[in-house]
Amino acid sequence: MTLSLSDTCCTHDIMAKGLNALSHPARVKILKHLSGYHACCCKDVVRHLHLAQSTVSQHLKVLVEAGLVHVRPERQSSRYEVDTEALAALSEDLARLTETCIDAAKSRKFRHEAETHEQ
Repeated sequence: MTLSLSDTCCTHDIMAKGLNALSHPARVKILKHLSGYHACCCKDVVRHLHLAQSTVSQHLKVLVEAGLVHVRPERQSSRYEVDTEALAALSEDLARLTETCIDAAKSRKFRHEAETHEQ
């Protein structure tokens, strides 16, 4: 089950962790790469992005800890895949936050203009 802003008191932390995971260009590239496959291993990502394996492993760890990527052991390696539900929930939460902030700012501006006209 995926969490969204309305599900728990800790959702701001969850959203911040997800956004932080996406704040590095290499992690965005890794996520985009993973989204094109059912699952792939770290070496596949290394070949595609031309980064050191230790660097890719660290970025994958951040994406996994943020809940945006699933990892499952397979023989002597691990397979990574995008958690599409978690990514969609993060997108929805960010959209709601954006709409809430924009609506509040517009409302404040409207109230300020109305108060100015009354004076």
